[in-house]
This record gives sequence, structure tokens and C-alpha cells, in this order.
Amino acid sequence: MYIDSTNSKILKCLQHNARLSNAEIGRQVGISSPAVSERIKKMEDFGVIEGYKTIVSPYEVGYQFKAIITLRAFMGKLKPFLDKVQTYNEVINCYRITGDENIVMEVVLKNQKHLEAFIDQLISYGESKTQIVLSRVVKHKELIPTQ
Repeated sequence: MYIDSTNSKILKCLQHNARLSNAEIGRQVGISSPAVSERIKKMEDFGVIEGYKTIVSPYEVGYQFKAIITLRAFMGKLKPFLDKVQTYNEVINCYRITGDENIVMEVVLKNQKHLEAFIDQLISYGESKTQIVLSRVVKHKELIPTQ
């Protein structure tokens, strides 16, 4: 799908606040509310807009810290791990990557004991490395279309 400047402006509005009304987006972009609605629907249909969600602060719901954990899977353990990682509630993002490690995960944990128990679950799948997240430098930066 071609992303023209109007669609790009709509995407910027939605990324800033997905709860804006179509009328408000129309005012900001300079088109009618029905035109905004039609463009958003097309971008949803083409997969440009993947969805809408509420972002919850892990700290406010009981998690004391975040960690980034990389895993270098043992021979024959990558596929079983890719299935198992789906079941871990601690994992909020997981990526299969290139390089020495196969996996990088962003996890939320209640405390140090929880971290230790989580790492113990990974031992049978491979060698892990853990970095504790101190702060977030970039937060949900708007994605600007390349066209």
C-alpha cells in the first residue's frame, strides 16, 4: 500500500494517541472524518496498522524490574525453546536474532528470586546472559513511513 503524506499524518496522530476521534484527526490532517475513517480502515486491511493496545506500566502492577536476556541455544534445542517461550508470562518481547546468540528476550520480574527461578528454567535450552534494565532511553518512538 502506498503511504501518501495524508496517511503518514494520520499514522503520526494515531501513534501519538490512538484514542483520538476521527473528527479530531481530520481537523489535524485537514480532511473529513469519513475520509479519515476510510483511510484508517484501508491501512488496517493492508496490515499497515497492526492493532491498538493499552500499554501497562510493569512497575505499577508489581514488577520490580525488567531484564534483557539473550540465549544461545544448545544443538537441537532452538525449536523446542521457540515453542516454550510462548508460555512464559515473564516474557513481554522475544526476538530470534543473528549472531552468537539465537534469542533476545525482554522480561519483567517481581524480584531477584523470581529472576533466578526464571533463569533456572532456561538452563536446559542453552546458555543465557542477563542484563538488568536501569531505564528506558527511547519510548514507543513513532514509526515514520519510508515512502
